[in-house]
Amino acid sequence: MDAKEATQVAKEHIALLYSGEEITNVGLEELEFDDKADEWRVTIGFSRPWDHKNLAGALASARPGRSYKVVCIDFLTGKVVSLKDRLLAPSN
Repeated sequence: MDAKEATQVAKEHIALLYSGEEITNVGLEELEFDDKADEWRVTIGFSRPWDHKNLAGALASARPGRSYKVVCIDFLTGKVVSLKDRLLAPSN
């Protein structure tokens, strides 16, 4: 599995899991390969409807509301092995 395939699997997994939440702006944020675990770690960012409701607050901050998830994918099987929040450091 190459990086492009891993990214596609991660996006499809996010779309399936969050299908009832009307997510938008789904996109690749980070991608890395973990040699020790033999897996891809793909960070996908997306927006949820409630992220846009507080637009004034989002515009005032350095980072608008957005969710980031790390999808870990087994290199050999191409199966998703985990999904975790990607926490960001506070902005100054």
